[in-house]
Amino acid sequence: MIEQQAIVIAQRGDSVEVEPLRQQTCGQCSAQGACGTSLLDQFLGRRPLRLTLINSIGARPGERVVVGMPEQVLLRAALSAYLVPLLALLAGGIVGGELTAWAGLPAVEAASIGGALAGLVLAMRWLRRYSIGLAVDARWRAVLLRRVDPHPAGVPVKLG
Repeated sequence: MIEQQAIVIAQRGDSVEVEPLRQQTCGQCSAQGACGTSLLDQFLGRRPLRLTLINSIGARPGERVVVGMPEQVLLRAALSAYLVPLLALLAGGIVGGELTAWAGLPAVEAASIGGALAGLVLAMRWLRRYSIGLAVDARWRAVLLRRVDPHPAGVPVKLG
C-alpha cells in the first residue's frame, strides 16, 4: 500500500475532500531548482490536487490523515499512460507504412506518420475509457487509512 499524508479540506455527508501534502524535495536536492521539475512547476504553476474519499475513519476538516492506495493502481496507471500510447504510436506507424507499401502507393513516410497519429488518437480514446472504468471500481480507489497523531510520542531523552 502506498501511503501519503493529506489534510481534510471539507466534509460532505459520508465523504471528505482531502488535499495531499506536497513533499518539497527541491530544497534538499543538489540541483537547487535548476532541474526540469522545478522549472516545469514554475511554468505551469502548482494547482492543489483534491480527492473525494469515503470517510471511513470519521475525519473532520483540518485533521491530518493518511491516504492509501494499492501499488497495483500506480503500476496499472503508469503502464496505461505511458506504454499503451507508445505501442499504439509505433504499431500505427508500422501498419500505415506497410499498407501503403503493399498497395504500391508512393508516400510511405506520410502514411506511416498518419498511421502513427491515428494509433496515438485511438490509444488516447481507449485510455480515457479505461481510466473512467477504473475510477468507478472501488478496488482501485484511494482510501483513508488513519488519522495522523498531531502530538507524536517522542523518544525520551535523559539530560544530565
